[in-house]
Amino acid sequence: MAELSAVEICAGAGGQSLGLELAGFEHALAVELDKNAADTLRANRDWDVQQGDVADEGIWNPKKYVGIDLLAGGVPCPPFSIAGKQLGATDERDLFAWAVELAGKMQPRALLLENVRGLSMPRFSAYRQHVKDRLRDLGYWSDWQLLHASDYGVPQLRPRFVLVAMRHEDAQWFEWPEKAPYEGTVGSALQSLMAVNGWRGAKAWAKKANDIAPTIVGGSKKHGGADLGPTRAKAAWRELGVDPMGVADAPPSASDPVDFMPKLTTEMVSRIQGWGPEPEYEWTFTGRKTTRYRQIGNAFPPPVARAVGTSIANALNHKGEAKALADVENEVMHDHLYLALKDARTALTERELVKLSGERMDSLAFERRMAMLARDFVIDEEEQLGGRAYRLVAFKGFIGQEGHERHVRFAEMRSRIS
Repeated sequence: MAELSAVEICAGAGGQSLGLELAGFEHALAVELDKNAADTLRANRDWDVQQGDVADEGIWNPKKYVGIDLLAGGVPCPPFSIAGKQLGATDERDLFAWAVELAGKMQPRALLLENVRGLSMPRFSAYRQHVKDRLRDLGYWSDWQLLHASDYGVPQLRPRFVLVAMRHEDAQWFEWPEKAPYEGTVGSALQSLMAVNGWRGAKAWAKKANDIAPTIVGGSKKHGGADLGPTRAKAAWRELGVDPMGVADAPPSASDPVDFMPKLTTEMVSRIQGWGPEPEYEWTFTGRKTTRYRQIGNAFPPPVARAVGTSIANALNHKGEAKALADVENEVMHDHLYLALKDARTALTERELVKLSGERMDSLAFERRMAMLARDFVIDEEEQLGGRAYRLVAFKGFIGQEGHERHVRFAEMRSRIS
């Protein structure tokens, strides 16, 4: 296979980085905001790693990487997280739409962006439509898929919403990776680590931990120390025989009771995320325990990144059998009401918009949808003889504007953004 180059933004501690490397991509650059995660990248690979705000061209110059094979990134999740406020385009951490515009500047052969499942929800249907339409305008085919880590050899559910875009001449060769489900359990994945200090209860514990893990939650600097997630996730961990209230400094020892309920160590958490035990998945994390946990918990599991990266590499190398372009053209419409607004040349009334969208909705449903759209888009309203009329004015999100309010909010929140 031809050697392929990649620029990775919001690289984190290297989950996606390692997976892409194993898929055949050589990093020309990795950019990461968090110093600890950047230090972890440098500790593992001799790459060009730049630490700072990825949207600051004083940190790196996108023009130096025009024509790169792959632009990839795990842009911040909180704007779309179900556990958060789902502020979307008005969240100072939102970089998804900006990354799409970055692809327009850098003209990579392919784009890979991953995020949380929340981005796949109805709340963000118009946001997704905006992204897809913009990529089409830039000359890219694109597709979204919700992937579960457990379907790609990882002992954890971890759903991630993944966007892949590429030029039509390469998209003919693209196929989403075939599933290779994890065949073990949390117990089989962690038994050796639980027993390393002589704990006599490791075997019995592993037998009880007889399912895959719930999603590891890395959290953010806005919240407290390391634990294993919200209430429902904690309950699932207890069912597996794991104390979810924090992360241990070391595995259980020979002096611990056989029926002891252990906490996970950061090494165990990294195993659940897909690092190790195979030598090719070995990785070192720098910093203190809570810092290491956040790096691990916020990562894209390396085996999943490897599977998607291999599919992209195969397409870029025209490996396999090309499909007819019509078979890869993705005409999925995520939000018909948004499209009706977007395509209108003048302000339209509720009745006109509902008719154009082809959707069935009463006035209450229409008002709710418009309120949802107004969270990510500027919509003007005016009174006409036929009733109130609506016009789509602009996207609220940050796409690189020098004067965007994102910069002020980002500067104010800098110490708590992760």
